Amino acid sequence: MNRPRGPMPAGPVHRGRRALVQSLLRSLAALPVAALPLAAAVPRLLRAADAGDPCAALPPLESVLAVAEFEALAKAVLPPAHFGYMATGVDDDRTVAWNHDAFSLLEIRASRFVDVSRFDMGVTLFGTRWPTPLYLSAVSSQRAFHPEAELAAARAAASRQALMMLSGFSSTAPEDVAAARGAPVWQQVYPTDDFDVTRAVIERAERAGAPAIAITVDNRSGRYNETLQRAMRADTRTCTQCHVGNSHDGVRKAPLYAGIDVSRVTESTQPSNLRPAFLDRVRAVVKGRLVVKGIVTGEDAATCVRHGADAVVVSNHGGRDEESLRSTIECLPEVAKACGGRIPVLLDGGIRRGTDVFKALALGASAVGIGRPQVWGLATYGQAGVEAVLDIYARELRSIMRQAGTPDVASITRSHVVTREQAARFLPG
Repeated sequence: MNRPRGPMPAGPVHRGRRALVQSLLRSLAALPVAALPLAAAVPRLLRAADAGDPCAALPPLESVLAVAEFEALAKAVLPPAHFGYMATGVDDDRTVAWNHDAFSLLEIRASRFVDVSRFDMGVTLFGTRWPTPLYLSAVSSQRAFHPEAELAAARAAASRQALMMLSGFSSTAPEDVAAARGAPVWQQVYPTDDFDVTRAVIERAERAGAPAIAITVDNRSGRYNETLQRAMRADTRTCTQCHVGNSHDGVRKAPLYAGIDVSRVTESTQPSNLRPAFLDRVRAVVKGRLVVKGIVTGEDAATCVRHGADAVVVSNHGGRDEESLRSTIECLPEVAKACGGRIPVLLDGGIRRGTDVFKALALGASAVGIGRPQVWGLATYGQAGVEAVLDIYARELRSIMRQAGTPDVASITRSHVVTREQAARFLPG
């Protein structure tokens, strides 16, 4: 199933034949050799670009075999600023890259004499059973990537029975997303420096049926996103075609904040004076489950447990807000140890293969979130693209679980992975 025909996000997508050629060449050069057959799509994309709609000539969805291939295709069809917004990190983007590359430091120990004839990839979170440990992470402003925005992602989550975490800066109201999902979705919320606003958005999300509120604590102001800045300079469109009143401030444009007085907000994603007492204030407001997103140290994880969190998400915002050079998979063990099995530990950042999911589960994750890849699929093939991304992860996870002799998620333990340093000890000197 190919991406539904129709206009791309507000504003022209066509950037000119030369710009598209350059983008395609850079994108294809970054792909592994095994993905080079996608180069056959270049002539069709160029002809479609001349006609004003490069998406019309995307290769058949079934020819896209790996999650990474969606990134190159998304870059080819999106406006530069929109792709840059999704791709950017901080400074040199090294934390973005390391989030994924760090998985290569871990090796998986295969096991041969285990019965895997009965197989179950399901996990249970807060009493709800999910068929896989994969969930759709909160990604904001999805109308920048597809006209159906979060509704397409929600329908994909519904068709694959996947958990969805909705961004507080989504392009679509939470009530509409929940309706498209056909079930409640978790709501991610940015704590502003006006607690009345924070309280109001939590209450609205819970009225919309959100069983869990995920408070993000890794988005202090002051970041410098060089990749995004370069992409914006390369984008010749008028910004007001996408941003009404040229506003990029989520609290002043996101539907979740509609009807809420945000006039006193000066820090829209996180107050500079955030302290543990803030968790107590949020805990007093949240009626359902409280999830704290953005935890990367054992000390902060222990603080969350003491102050009433029901779960934490190991996350560095995909490397968008800090150039720490610490990947989330490296942070996971100390966070899991600090939580000590008292609350679930989720993880996002850098997941590109089913083997990455397996490694995160082995190091203590209860579930694994998919951020940028869901948007790559959305930008190129809409709902079907998001479904395909989830299917690829599930297929790859199933394969490695069988090879590792783990017939269910509960049987995946720390003993199933070793670091390359550990393995090197056994090499002859």
